[in-house]
Amino acid sequence: MDTPVSPLGPDVLERDDLRRALDEHDFAAAFALIKKWAGLSQNKIATACDLTPGKVSNVISGRHQITSITVIRRIADGLGIPGALLGLAPRPWERQMQHPAAPPAEDRQPPEEVPWRPDATVGLADRLTRSDLMMNRRAATRALSAAAVTGAALLDALEGWLQPAGADSWPRRRGRLGERDLDALEATARAFRSWDHQYGGGLRRKAILGQLSEVAAALEEHQKGAIERRLYGVMAQLAGSAATMAWDSGLQRRAQDYYRVALRSAHAAGDTLFGANVLAGMARQMLYADRPQDALELVRLAQDGVRTTAGPRLRAMLHTREAWAYAAMGRHVAFQRASMQAAEGLDSAERDEEPYWIHYFNTAELAGVTGGRLLDLARIGPHKHAPAAAQEIRTALDQRGPEASRSHALDWIGLAECAFLLGDVTEAAETTRHAVSAAARTQSGRVRHQLAQLYPYTVGRDAPGPLREARDHIRDLLAT
Repeated sequence: MDTPVSPLGPDVLERDDLRRALDEHDFAAAFALIKKWAGLSQNKIATACDLTPGKVSNVISGRHQITSITVIRRIADGLGIPGALLGLAPRPWERQMQHPAAPPAEDRQPPEEVPWRPDATVGLADRLTRSDLMMNRRAATRALSAAAVTGAALLDALEGWLQPAGADSWPRRRGRLGERDLDALEATARAFRSWDHQYGGGLRRKAILGQLSEVAAALEEHQKGAIERRLYGVMAQLAGSAATMAWDSGLQRRAQDYYRVALRSAHAAGDTLFGANVLAGMARQMLYADRPQDALELVRLAQDGVRTTAGPRLRAMLHTREAWAYAAMGRHVAFQRASMQAAEGLDSAERDEEPYWIHYFNTAELAGVTGGRLLDLARIGPHKHAPAAAQEIRTALDQRGPEASRSHALDWIGLAECAFLLGDVTEAAETTRHAVSAAARTQSGRVRHQLAQLYPYTVGRDAPGPLREARDHIRDLLAT
């Protein structure tokens, strides 16, 4: 038996009133206390214990008593209650939990059912947001050290993407959300996405998680067909923003978890276009982790899902991810081919024909991404690729202003590195000053990481005064 991920924390299981109710098999009191102190709804208790919501409701109201030892075992296993608290022998999973090599529950990759069920996606979103919103300092440190999943473990978990959704496993009561509610929620998700694009990770992530938790709670009820699809679309948007903010804050595994929620929510909403965008985000994360083959597989999975439906702007963006992977693999000809396909696709794009969330991908973004990939190549062949990289990055800087804070700062950092690679110390010192100034206007951890990569270029006993000044600026910003 697999070790259950208990929704009841130690603080709940150690309560005297809950222990007394469990010892007396008073499940009316026990379920009511679990609802109150663990924040679990009747539907969640029912799902965990393999009961119907109606039966749980009858138990809580006193209209039904649980006496079957088989059902009591299911409750223990479903809610992660040690057998001793219910007068049972230790459950098999309790022995597994005592094994010294067992990793923390939140660090394990849960199995993926195929086909994907929308209600399981709601449960995943609820567990993640509840865990994140209650995360203490020790858990945050552990989350920072959790590595991203790669290879078959990552790719096999996404098999449900190209298959129709499965049916929900439990009945839900009718919801009451209307068109006006969804209009407001969609506007909020759009605003949060703008926050992420402008500022990156940081304190704003908690606000997104709170909204995502509220949307997951609304999806525990059965909304009208069109309303429910739109609500899953909102959850996809919010989870996508939460993923990029988590990644930007250095939470690699947690970012992947939210990407999974975003992809599965888009799947439940029937929004394959946004799903492809999520897979592109996952590919970008793999590229930063030096896993270009995984990234290429994710891009191809995205392309397979939208081959006949994607507009030119989305196709162009996917080609840039493809080009990025080829560049990282040293396949220069394939990189050039994919980059040309991206440019050709963008040339044929119209501003209003595709969803708002892909409008960020314009000629400035294409130039910035292409410049960044040429910079990767320039680290091996500086004089062959650095001038072209600098030209593309300058194009990006000319076309997008400081309002795109994170991208603006990354552009300046890339341009400074080009100058260092070409040995132009005066230009390097000037562009580094701009890079530090731009980096100071964003909370992005990724920007600070890239700035730290620039620092070694400024170190040396014979560094001229402007370069020493640039080094001090970097050091002062990183110290804060």
